[in-house]
Amino acid sequence: MQLLILLVVIVGIVALGQLAKVYELSSRLSGRREEDISHADTRLNANLWLVFMFGFFASVVYLYIAYGDYAPPPASVHGVQLDWLMSFNIWIITAVFFLVNAALFVFAWKYAYDKDRKATFFPHDNRLELIWTVIPSIVLAVIIIYGLQTWNAMTGDASAEALRVELYSKQFDWTARYPGNDGEFGQSNYNLITPMNPLGIITGEGVEDAMADIEKQISNLEGDLAMEKGLLLAERERLAASIAVDHSHAEHGHGDDHADHEHGDHGDHGHGEDHGDHADHGDGHDHADHGHDGDGLQAAVEGRIAEIDHVLMHMADELLILTDAQVEAKQDKLKRLMRHRQRISELSSFTFENGMSSFDTGRDDQVVKGEFHLPVGEEVEFVFRSRDVIHSAFMPHFRAQMNTVPGVPTRFKMTPTITTDSMRTILDDPDFNYILLCNKVCGAAHFNMKMEVIIESREEYDAWLEQQDAFLVDEGTPSEPENEPMPSADVSTESGEMAMIH
Repeated sequence: MQLLILLVVIVGIVALGQLAKVYELSSRLSGRREEDISHADTRLNANLWLVFMFGFFASVVYLYIAYGDYAPPPASVHGVQLDWLMSFNIWIITAVFFLVNAALFVFAWKYAYDKDRKATFFPHDNRLELIWTVIPSIVLAVIIIYGLQTWNAMTGDASAEALRVELYSKQFDWTARYPGNDGEFGQSNYNLITPMNPLGIITGEGVEDAMADIEKQISNLEGDLAMEKGLLLAERERLAASIAVDHSHAEHGHGDDHADHEHGDHGDHGHGEDHGDHADHGDGHDHADHGHDGDGLQAAVEGRIAEIDHVLMHMADELLILTDAQVEAKQDKLKRLMRHRQRISELSSFTFENGMSSFDTGRDDQVVKGEFHLPVGEEVEFVFRSRDVIHSAFMPHFRAQMNTVPGVPTRFKMTPTITTDSMRTILDDPDFNYILLCNKVCGAAHFNMKMEVIIESREEYDAWLEQQDAFLVDEGTPSEPENEPMPSADVSTESGEMAMIH
């Protein structure tokens, strides 16, 4: 069967080729050129332009009717304004679309080729220039002014009574945070981010725990480097070479002193006064001190060599043998950890007007994942932050979207107007939920970045919020302001001192 179909296709192609040859031969015999078109063909093509125009416009109208109202109703106050702005733009675009395309099709129909008509040529017309410059300018000015008014209404300052919610993005999920009983978000710092503190909220305990963890890592790395056989051998060789150099310098200096002494005895006696002055300056005492310091330094170096020899001889089982790449990786990590420790030690607390330390404001913050709740009819100010790359917080049903930028908090305000249950009734979908999405392609698992949004009454919202755990203290337990001392940045250990020798 397939072979038969293939043969039919091949025969059809051959037949079309032969028909084309027949048409070409008949044109040559009749003396007609290929580019010559009859009046009947011209009018047929012109009329087909009109037929296509009406069919094209009819299909566009059908698509508007069938799919024009594709979005669910806006569920926020500003969403109504935004939809009006979008509809205003769509109607202007639609009018221009029908006007321009109708002119194109009608002109193609009216001015079809006619060998008895000669086209009129004119290079410039001031009236046309004025029309297609002024009218679009007025339309664009109206669109821009209307758009700016709507945008300013959407992004202006939130009221003092607005509920504040932070949305924190990272590859590839969202975290929501509520400010707790004190009404203040705790300060955050990326240096304090841990599995138990994904937002890096600053607290006294968090700083201490972070410092302790870093000190443990630094101590482990310094211990590994201190017991690396290659580093110990290289250090011993370097120290031994320094002793040899010191001995050489000492012998060379003694010879010079002797030569200078003889030169003083046998040289020009006119310098005797200078010799007296030289003696008065007590140079012999200074040289004695210098020799004492040199002896102490040499003793310290020899002691270190003896310590290395003891480790190499009696602790061979504990020595590590690492490649150059492994040693370099550990040293790089050690440097990063020390910089990390320094940054954490520089965190400082300040006091709010209510007398609470910034180290305490984050203790009662409530961090939630999976879904977050909002009360209907109340203004909400969102604060957006990002840990890694640029994301985009998109809540389509609320007509809300804002980029989340690492290191730069962004804001957006809205007032939800339809509860989740009411929207389920409107859409006749019992499984419907509002949703927060990432509208910026941020990586391989970008599709996983979503979080449900529940809009409910104030009573239901308060009941849900009471069930959420506070970051460090139980909900409802007032935290007393405390001025906790900062951990000192000057941390030294034996292993740290040994690392400095390396």
